[in-house]
Amino acid sequence: MSRLSVNGVDLYYEEHGDGIPLLGLHGTPSSAAMWADAATELALHGRCIIYDRRGFQRSAPPAPFSTLDLIDHVDDAAGVLAALHAGPAVVIGRSTGGLIAIELARRFPDKVKALVLLEPALFTLDPLADAWARNLRLRVLEQSAEQPGQIAEAVIRQALGDAAWESFPEDIKQIFAATGPAVLAEIKGHGMDLSEDALELDEDQLAGIRRPALIVTAQDSIEACRLVNARLSGALPFTQTVLVTGSHLINPAHPAVLDFVDRIAASGDAWA
Repeated sequence: MSRLSVNGVDLYYEEHGDGIPLLGLHGTPSSAAMWADAATELALHGRCIIYDRRGFQRSAPPAPFSTLDLIDHVDDAAGVLAALHAGPAVVIGRSTGGLIAIELARRFPDKVKALVLLEPALFTLDPLADAWARNLRLRVLEQSAEQPGQIAEAVIRQALGDAAWESFPEDIKQIFAATGPAVLAEIKGHGMDLSEDALELDEDQLAGIRRPALIVTAQDSIEACRLVNARLSGALPFTQTVLVTGSHLINPAHPAVLDFVDRIAASGDAWA
């Protein structure tokens, strides 16, 4: 087990392969453990770094954080890259990890070479998606008030459906369930996708992210994610979009992602 002290927090991380730095940011609820297979594949294309975000699984402190803010996760991602001398990186973010990746590129552009956004949870971009996320937040808080130990399960059931939760193997369910305190801390925090004051970015702020970006949408995903990706593809200045089979938990090592990484590594320009 490898650990880093970043911004006063002890983080679990892994490195695989070498070459162009690739930083993986997992979603909520989740863990770098969910990226193990993808990291093995990504390591054939670059130096893949994955870590448990603060509060999650192997980066959980003895006493849970009362709140977790977007800026905490953004600063941690920048800190991991700095500590490992790994920037600028192709940052691959799934769901909430995609939200963090976008804000990382905005606040620390020198740390980011390119973005891979797997249905990023920037729901405020679209009115219908924003309303869906706000309603989801209320439903999750209501359900978790009755069953506080099941908040992570509630997020998945409410967002992706009962069938999605039931499809996971028992060990994956246990990983998700253990992230409950971090999930609640993000909901109570600031700027996260299910925070009361979720991050809002206007067109000018998004246009300022002048990095190549691959935006990936899943064929069978929820409408809110499709709406966000449609808005994002028109707002970010240098984008490529791709539709893949499956649902919201898109494979971070999908062939379209690997192809994008290879082109960035070869030329530094996704369109070369």
